[in-house]
Amino acid sequence: MASVYTNDLRLEEIGSGEQSGTWGDTTNTNLELIAEAFGFGTEAITTNADTHTTTVADGATDPGRAMYIKYTGTLDSSCTITIGPNTMTRVHIIENATSGSQDIVISQGSGANITIPNGHVKVVYLDGAGSGAAVVDAFTDLNLAGTTIAAALTVSGATTQTGVSTSAGKDVFNAGMSVKNGSTSAGFVEFFEDSDNGTNKATLIGPASTADITLTLPSTAGTIATTDDATALAIALG
Repeated sequence: MASVYTNDLRLEEIGSGEQSGTWGDTTNTNLELIAEAFGFGTEAITTNADTHTTTVADGATDPGRAMYIKYTGTLDSSCTITIGPNTMTRVHIIENATSGSQDIVISQGSGANITIPNGHVKVVYLDGAGSGAAVVDAFTDLNLAGTTIAAALTVSGATTQTGVSTSAGKDVFNAGMSVKNGSTSAGFVEFFEDSDNGTNKATLIGPASTADITLTLPSTAGTIATTDDATALAIALG
């Protein structure tokens, strides 16, 4: 029986009674490929390609075998990346490091796929279901206990943690929330305009150095400030 490569790491499985005197070389190669699977790989996409295929090589080194795959290249539109073979079940950490501010879409078959925005990283798994294979966001229902600190945090959609509930796409913090910015500047919150209008924003930021200040909102319904009295509010807040 000839060697086969049907396992999830595409390692060579030696046929019974074959490779007498050389099976040790094949085994050593397999061990190296197992180590590669726990590592980091970079793969370039052809300039401005709309589609790209990553097929893990049988019994040979390949960046697509790595757990962490970084995709590079320059794109002028979204690119769909199909990872094969479509029977392979894997967990991947995938980084969209392409130039051109375009998404990459990770696919394995005709099933669900995952979009990774430019400059972002996602953890996904391939379900290996053949022609109908799907790619799933492994952290969709991630539950983070304890204290989580991020130097910069961008939330798209809804995120659920201990102390945080989600309703209609909004994140509800069932406790106090601290906004910090290290030694760069005071903590701040940015409120962006409707994306149909542009990318302008209003920034609420604390002073660089201050004693503790509490801003208490009114207890009745109404509007704190309008365009006409925004200047007065800014004076009142210091």
